[in-house]
Amino acid sequence: MNLIQRCQPLLDVLRNPVCMATLDLAAWDLLLRQAGAAGLLSRLAVQAETLGLIARVPDEVRPHLTAARTVAAKQRQAVRWEARRVAQALAGIEGPVLLLKGAAYAIADLPPAAGRLFGDIDILVPRAQLGQVEGALLLAGWHSQKQDNYDQRYYRRWMHELPPMTHIRRGTVLDVHHNLLPETARIHTEATPILEAARALAAPSGLSLPADTDLVLHSACHLFHEGEWGHGLRDLVDLDAMLRGFTVGPDFWLTLLARAQTLNLGRPLYYALDCCQRWLHTPIPPNVIVNCPQRPPAWQGALMRELFDAGLASAHRSCRGRLAGLAAFALYVRGHYLRMPWRLLLPHLLHQAKRRDRDQS
Repeated sequence: MNLIQRCQPLLDVLRNPVCMATLDLAAWDLLLRQAGAAGLLSRLAVQAETLGLIARVPDEVRPHLTAARTVAAKQRQAVRWEARRVAQALAGIEGPVLLLKGAAYAIADLPPAAGRLFGDIDILVPRAQLGQVEGALLLAGWHSQKQDNYDQRYYRRWMHELPPMTHIRRGTVLDVHHNLLPETARIHTEATPILEAARALAAPSGLSLPADTDLVLHSACHLFHEGEWGHGLRDLVDLDAMLRGFTVGPDFWLTLLARAQTLNLGRPLYYALDCCQRWLHTPIPPNVIVNCPQRPPAWQGALMRELFDAGLASAHRSCRGRLAGLAAFALYVRGHYLRMPWRLLLPHLLHQAKRRDRDQS
């Protein structure tokens, strides 16, 4: 049994939500555990309600779906409220302020928003405006989580974002980006085209949204370059929802490939399209994957496919293979390797190891 097969019945329901009506209690028991671990139970709950399936699921399951749907609705409401606070704090900033990822989905009611769980708020601003943005946020009550001098230098000198900021009263976390990838990353991209193509939101006033293609590319970049696999399957579901929802126009795929070429993000896009098609049966024209820029060599693509499958299957123990621990370590090392050159990475990992030893002693 391969890793994709291990993730059933969750994948069956994600591909075809109507089949929720046919599951017995034993199948639901496994589905609830897999979906909950992956952060996808609330999405299934919203789909069940939308499709009129709530009355057709077992009585024992219904309270779980109701609770998950309520949590997602509350989180979405909180994200929208917090985005308005960010807009107020940055009202005097000249440059554009773009919402990214979950906050963008929630505010603009994009396809991934249905039943999605939300955490931090991510924004993208011009690098030249970082000082003004940080100052305005400090005055509004956000402060840096990272007080250590090393952490401050690490973020400000090498990364693509400020140290995470937390509001002193509400405890909400805000990530302020000036690019999609770190300055030291092996793949270099520019934020200027993304900022220039953004479209202003009617509300909250002062905030903007990246172009559809850029939302897809950022999501692909976040998962397949940054390597945060704790919510890997949820992020892949985000990509699937966008690819299905954004492809209403005939030119979308050509525009997406051209944009990936412009932003130098063809490699993470290729991995995203391949995994979406294999895991979620996303309807992607065959020529799109074949013509994706910066495609990896066949041997490398096969190796990365195995590693990514392990990462996507890592949420629940019923999905993991025998080499899950080794694969997780390999993905962790790969993520750091892509983020920093060896001359910076080795001292950084040594510093992190010493810190862990100090914290545990």
